Amino acid sequence: MPASDPEKLIAKADKLTKLSLTRWSADWRNATLLYEEAANLFRVAKKNEKAKEAFEKASKGQEMLSSPWDAAKDMESAAALAKELGNWNEVSDFYRRASELYMECGRPQPASDALAKAARALEDTIPDAAVQLYNDASTILEEDGKEQMAFDLYRAASSVYIKLEKYSDAAASLLQLGLAADKCNATNSQCKAYLGAFIVYLYAHDFKQAEKCYNDCSQVDAFLRSDQNRCASKLLSAYTEGDIEEIKRLAQSNTVSNLDHVVIKLARKLPTGDVSALKTDAAKEEEEPLDENDLT
Repeated sequence: MPASDPEKLIAKADKLTKLSLTRWSADWRNATLLYEEAANLFRVAKKNEKAKEAFEKASKGQEMLSSPWDAAKDMESAAALAKELGNWNEVSDFYRRASELYMECGRPQPASDALAKAARALEDTIPDAAVQLYNDASTILEEDGKEQMAFDLYRAASSVYIKLEKYSDAAASLLQLGLAADKCNATNSQCKAYLGAFIVYLYAHDFKQAEKCYNDCSQVDAFLRSDQNRCASKLLSAYTEGDIEEIKRLAQSNTVSNLDHVVIKLARKLPTGDVSALKTDAAKEEEEPLDENDLT
């Protein structure tokens, strides 16, 4: 039996969805089956553009049949083909639509996964869109009470922010990871995330923000008693003392070596600015004479 001609299948399916004098209602059920068959044949033949379009039509057909799960699956197939074709805007649009369809089914996990797939596809080409997709994917899981499943999404977002040199955003993502870990009682992940955020601020040579980050995170008892806290405390002291060798030694410590790869790379480059200025400022604060008229 000869293989079906996908072009003829598409033409037949299109005909089934168009109303005429002899066809008063669209036959979406049979049309959708034909679109899906044609899409798979085009994909096997490496005719990706036509396969993508056929999956788009199949997805619409599944929507018309009130089957959002199958519509989402077909839309994901279209998105994967758009990625192969390098149509980056379509990759984002199709995966977002698939995510919406999964949410219609009440399935937040695959909805989040679809956004994460889009984010990974766009990291190198449209990184700003990628981080937004990662953030949206993690929000879906948070709202479903599945924070632990979002850990990798926060890490991925912080990694892209670091590539973009958006260090405050990178630190914020790591602090979000710490907060999510706190809700799951994942103490080790929490403490590593907090130390990671602290190191990102140091790398950006924002000592004041690093100090604030350390003080805020130290309000959390689990972090206060951790190896990560001791490492951060020693780094703070080394910075205020202008001790470059100690900073470099701490950056090579086992505690730092157990952090995420992208944070380790930043730590190995510390210090990034003039730490002697911090030492001078600290000395000035210590040497400021008491004002006898100031009774506070």
